[in-house]
Amino acid sequence: MAGNARLARLSSHRPCGVCAPVPRRHRCRSTGFCRRVWSGIAMSETLELARALIARRSVTPEDGGCQAILGERLAAAGFTIDHMPRGHVLNLWARHGSAAPLVCFAGHTDVVPPGPLTHWITDPFAPTERDGRLYGRGAADMKTSVAAFTIAAERFVAAHPDHSGSIAILVTSDEEGDAVDGTVRVVETLSGRGEGIDYAIVGEPTCVTRFGDTIKNGRRGSLSGTLHVKGVQGHIAYPHLAKNPIHAAMPALAELGAITWDEGNAHFPPTAWQISNIRAGTGASNVIPGDLTVLFNFRFSTASTEQGLKERVHALLDRHGLDYELKWTLGARPFLTEAGPLLKAALGAVREITGVEPEISTTGGTSDGRFIAVVAKEVIEFGPLNESIHKLNEYVAIEDIEPLTRIYGRILERLLLPR
Repeated sequence: MAGNARLARLSSHRPCGVCAPVPRRHRCRSTGFCRRVWSGIAMSETLELARALIARRSVTPEDGGCQAILGERLAAAGFTIDHMPRGHVLNLWARHGSAAPLVCFAGHTDVVPPGPLTHWITDPFAPTERDGRLYGRGAADMKTSVAAFTIAAERFVAAHPDHSGSIAILVTSDEEGDAVDGTVRVVETLSGRGEGIDYAIVGEPTCVTRFGDTIKNGRRGSLSGTLHVKGVQGHIAYPHLAKNPIHAAMPALAELGAITWDEGNAHFPPTAWQISNIRAGTGASNVIPGDLTVLFNFRFSTASTEQGLKERVHALLDRHGLDYELKWTLGARPFLTEAGPLLKAALGAVREITGVEPEISTTGGTSDGRFIAVVAKEVIEFGPLNESIHKLNEYVAIEDIEPLTRIYGRILERLLLPR
């Protein structure tokens, strides 16, 4: 009788949009008994989708059929599906609703190459559960996040079909590669038809030591340079008949490495300049090289500008009297989301679901947030632990999967439901 009474209580609860479907379509978030039921049922729902995505061999820029799975699910949930292929890259834009504000979840289905298969404990594209973890390439970066925000969006729409505002999901297969035909092209299309984004949540793995410990509200910019210093090749025994570009460039390179480019600010660390590659010489020990190539990169904060950094480098190289050519590539401009509705909603959701107080951070490399920031008023990133990303035997903790889904769902509630 006690069990039947509990089931009767369960059936009386109204849908909340966060819990997953259970037998007889009961939904709940309010009692301890119900939470235990939801935990078991909801966990398997997101976990099942994550496993299905990981099983697809989607080494960048391949999608492997992931977006077909997502598109079918979202269409069934009432989303309008817009496939935006570009070359070998697949992009998906799914939207529910037409009013503002528009809340967009963004992610990618492509993954980095798995590396030596013999060094994996199990096949990287055969999702495996072991010791409380889900293993597979893309488990952390970022197929679990894609599965989680897809399920969260489905639940929210099912519980609130007449919700205010709109929900969108943007997925690309060109994030881990060149990133030239993916999110940036979707953003161009959205801009062309006047479709802006109010709030964007990118599902990048952000947490460091404990799930919920980090939300990213910006990223540094990336500016790369390819420097060619010209010399005169010659016999090493007759240096007066040659001009060694290595010797000529070393003082300038040393000075570039010692410069304080800026002091950073409250949100970003100081701008950093680093050499990644140096090439010169013929391979022989008795030949002075005729040219030197240096590859370098700035990771710069909002305390500096692209143009300002370029001007300072050229001025220094000119002062050292180098005969050089320098080609620049802007990989990303820095972006920052100040405190606002999105960050407030995310902080509240993470605290509520995990009990953890997140750190707000701008550390790490680039993400597709740099493209979305062009059309979005506010952009943040939140996802699972990043300790295994791009490594052998990549994994995500199974116990974090349902909380991640619930956090995404709670963010939607905080932004789109009246309070």
